Amino acid sequence: MEGNKQALEILGEVKKAVVGKDNVLAKVLLAILARGHILLEDIPGVGKTTMALAFSKALSLRYNRVQFTPDVMPSDITGFSIYNKATGAMEYQPGAVLCNLFLADELNRATSRTQSALLEAMEEGQVTVDGVSHPVPQPFLVIATQNPAGASGTQPLPDSQMDRFMIRLSMGYPAPADEFAMVRRKQGNNPLDQVRQVLDLNSLAALRAQADQVFVSDPVLDYIIRLVNATRSHPMIVQGASPRASLALTAMAKAAALVFGRDFVNPEDVSMVFADVVTHRLILSPRAEANGNFQPAAEILRLVPPPKIG
Repeated sequence: MEGNKQALEILGEVKKAVVGKDNVLAKVLLAILARGHILLEDIPGVGKTTMALAFSKALSLRYNRVQFTPDVMPSDITGFSIYNKATGAMEYQPGAVLCNLFLADELNRATSRTQSALLEAMEEGQVTVDGVSHPVPQPFLVIATQNPAGASGTQPLPDSQMDRFMIRLSMGYPAPADEFAMVRRKQGNNPLDQVRQVLDLNSLAALRAQADQVFVSDPVLDYIIRLVNATRSHPMIVQGASPRASLALTAMAKAAALVFGRDFVNPEDVSMVFADVVTHRLILSPRAEANGNFQPAAEILRLVPPPKIG
């Protein structure tokens, strides 16, 4: 499939700038093809900004980044209206979110009002300023980062916002050999300068449409529903995944099938992305939290048998 070749070419370009994180890069690309937003929970300095810039170059996406602090106002994100003396009218000044790829760095340091301003853009594809709606450019993608729970100066993202992210990932520290390669590359030119454009916006839209057309059989769709429903009845999970998780899991599995060169989803596509799609949507019981070793996604995958295909 042509989509498979394009996906591999995109990953090849991004890997020129990001070393040793092949699994994370692949999952980010799947979310982009599935029209989802991405949450990265990580410490500073592990390459999140570099990764976002590399994808923006490979996919010709207009990029903006905001470093969130309590001082960042909603208008910094959405934009604001200003009076033009020459015309006697109010004019809209676009905010940072009016781009194709928005990196919301350390989003959990922002106030709840500022977080809510971003939420409208993520969910509705628009921002509202002084009662007037302004659409964000298409395609539109948010990559948000948050510090690990308990970091100073942070507040947890509300459940409603967590549910809007298609996947949650962690890049983590690089392996020593990868860190060596990264530092060595930096001695010369900026690795980002080596990343070339693979797709324009129209080609990206066509690749997304190709992912949309991937076939999901009823047995595989039933598997998706059974997995998500199992999160709602497990005794160690207080709040299970919403129907939005079922939609996200289906879209991610279709994108995975496309990248693997197939026009149909198999159960392995679903299980491969299940933890990334579902875990951040769950609220665990106090007992599970105290246990520390409970892995909800792995437990659900163990309990719910996949269908036998073919």
